[in-house]
Amino acid sequence: MVRYTKEHMQETRQRIIATAGRRLKRDGIDGSGVATLMKDAGLTKGAFYAHFASKDSLVDTAIADQLHTLHVNIVEQAEPGPAGLEQIVRWYLSAPHRDDRDDGCPNAALLDEIARSGDTTRQAYTDGVLVVIDGLAARMAPEDPLSARVKALGLLGLMAGTLQLSRALTDRQLSDDLLEQGLRNALALVDAELRP
Repeated sequence: MVRYTKEHMQETRQRIIATAGRRLKRDGIDGSGVATLMKDAGLTKGAFYAHFASKDSLVDTAIADQLHTLHVNIVEQAEPGPAGLEQIVRWYLSAPHRDDRDDGCPNAALLDEIARSGDTTRQAYTDGVLVVIDGLAARMAPEDPLSARVKALGLLGLMAGTLQLSRALTDRQLSDDLLEQGLRNALALVDAELRP
């Protein structure tokens, strides 16, 4: 029997998590079986249980990882203050983001399924999304980001809903127009929140 180092096991686990996150956003939680998730990672279905106790455990971990990635790659990289908030909104409601579901935000891809999931999945989502939200809220009200948390959740809801709807439309021009209107709406909301 082959023994793997801790580092190898951790790298393999991370590969499973990352590839599962992309597949979940593409095919949904219910549309992604363990065999497919493991194939995406270049592993056999039998290797799954060396890393996760159940599919639900992988889903919870992948959702948390996707939200962490969103925070690190988008929210933390944006400028501080209102300029950074505008950068995030413009990225979120862009055609490239709409067209890149696999590597885009997990909110627009998975919210409907997460809402129907069990408590552990919803908790993994809540914990992860609050980190993202707090990054937005800190740009809305740096002196008191907790007071801006619900406003930031509202902003994310507006953006995620717009992105979901724009992805569902078959008319490309209508989808582009919706993204543009959503961007105007989100920036107007941000502007209204930032005015004293």
